[in-house]
Amino acid sequence: MSNKIYDVIIVGGGPAGLAAAVGAKEAGAKDVLIVERDVTLGGILEQCIHPGFGLKTFGEELTGPEYAHRYIEKVLALGVEYKLETMVLEVGKDTVTGINSKDGLFIAKGKSIILAMGCRERTRGAIMTPGTRPAGVYTAGAAQRLVNRQNMMVGKRVVILGSGDIGMIMARRMTLEGAKVLAVAELMDYTAGLTRNRVQCLEDFGIPLLLSHTVVEIKGNKRVEGVVIAKVDPATKKPIAGTEKLYECDTLLLSCGLIPENELSKAAGVKLSRITSGPEVNQFMQTNLGSVFACGNVVHVNDLADNVSEESERAGKYAALYAAGKLPAGKEIPTITGSNVRYICPQRINPNEPASLFFRAAAPQKNVTVKVFAGDKEIYSKKLIKINPGEMEKVAVKPEDIAGAEAVTIQVL
Repeated sequence: MSNKIYDVIIVGGGPAGLAAAVGAKEAGAKDVLIVERDVTLGGILEQCIHPGFGLKTFGEELTGPEYAHRYIEKVLALGVEYKLETMVLEVGKDTVTGINSKDGLFIAKGKSIILAMGCRERTRGAIMTPGTRPAGVYTAGAAQRLVNRQNMMVGKRVVILGSGDIGMIMARRMTLEGAKVLAVAELMDYTAGLTRNRVQCLEDFGIPLLLSHTVVEIKGNKRVEGVVIAKVDPATKKPIAGTEKLYECDTLLLSCGLIPENELSKAAGVKLSRITSGPEVNQFMQTNLGSVFACGNVVHVNDLADNVSEESERAGKYAALYAAGKLPAGKEIPTITGSNVRYICPQRINPNEPASLFFRAAAPQKNVTVKVFAGDKEIYSKKLIKINPGEMEKVAVKPEDIAGAEAVTIQVL
């Protein structure tokens, strides 16, 4: 164990970890350490070679590697320390235990810790797709890494299960590489990802989107030879007998949702949300452990890297303030989900400080009004043409608006 005590230790060097390091340094933290398991900083951004990043953060459209490079340059210029190819084994209230080939087993001590481990894809086992286990079944992210970073084409005739953003982006990517994408099947009756990706990646390339459909069987022994897709009942989500159709293909990509990487969080005693599977936090991105903060997709799955950066810079700022003994204190109040609201992040807020509330709808709805209540008092109302679970919404609340309230509620009516 080193005698050095860092102001902030960040677990993860992807988009969240990089932005958190910048936020911490700019808020006055002297010693900041990033611990990353990959061989480079940047995380998932390194394989996202498509454009669409940076419009909010940098005011221009960048690819994922370009976006990561901007933050890596900032991190290096600010003098942030980092350890690569390092696996974190355990997180405590003021320690991070890791292992790598250079240091062996080590324990780093910190006044505050930020969890920024990101998320992972749901695998075939997690969604219990029936059939044998032939070659040619990939998660969309694994296929993206193989194609974009390792120059390995995964197939020529492709079916994609799930309309998450990575899946739709890979439908376009595979098409551009010369593959034939036969269909994107989606269990729900709406797309799980952003509308812009549905338009730019599917509609613009004439790729069929089959809503209320799922894969019911995978054909093939050594290699995928086809998949059977069937319609599902919108209410029960169970396949409807007699609607099965065989799609002859050699590859199946799974884009069926993301799960926050929270094994370390859970083991540390961080309280996790039943809905998001990520840590419950306040507007400072502080968990129930006080000295432990969390940000990015480890908290809740964001639809834009720019949102991750904004949230993570905030986490870095307040972790630095905590380390300096300057974090605002006070009794917190809960945020409560009302009609057609699946979750709100943060789950609790300090009413004496401003807060941005991010939320997702539970189901698509047109011509809606978003209302925010402080107790029984309405403090915000806005009409929207539509609302979609695949797109994050945001409202801001001010201390003067919620003074004296026992809770803040968001409703979609």
